[in-house]
Amino acid sequence: MAIKRRMSHLASKVPNTNKLGHTHINPNSQWVNNKGAWFTHIIYIAFLKYIFGIIPWISTETSWTLTNWVYNISQYIMFHAMIGTPFEVDQGAYDGLTMWEQIDQGAQFTPTKKFLTVLPIFLFLLSIHYTHYDVITFWINIAGLIIILIAKLPLMHRVRLFGINVVEGDEDEEQHPHN
Repeated sequence: MAIKRRMSHLASKVPNTNKLGHTHINPNSQWVNNKGAWFTHIIYIAFLKYIFGIIPWISTETSWTLTNWVYNISQYIMFHAMIGTPFEVDQGAYDGLTMWEQIDQGAQFTPTKKFLTVLPIFLFLLSIHYTHYDVITFWINIAGLIIILIAKLPLMHRVRLFGINVVEGDEDEEQHPHN
């Protein structure tokens, strides 16, 4: 009896250690756990705020809203829109997974995932504070926050909406999961 598996299911089968006791590390997502990578997010936000702040025709309120949206869009593209890995060390185990699903082998509520979830919330709070709690900018900023937070929810793990990021063979697996 042949067992069909889609590639993203292999990620759960990749052991954390091999026979020699070496730890398996996914090089595509391991860098996110470094504190330097966390600091890079803060620097990126500061850089965005600086760039939008020095443009003469952009107000402070607009610069905070743009910073919020550009950071959230960047994070969405980086962690939730791109799938797979550029490395071939896992024989396609991560080909059908987004970067968010690859972080910490897919474990939920790890320190890195908590940081990457709290940071957009903190940026949202800064944005609404510096926009003086204006109703219009509040709704613009909360829309960006909701989009990025929904993508990070555990219930969205391996969920593909509107056929986006569906890997060939995924539909077959969903229709016949135990063949």
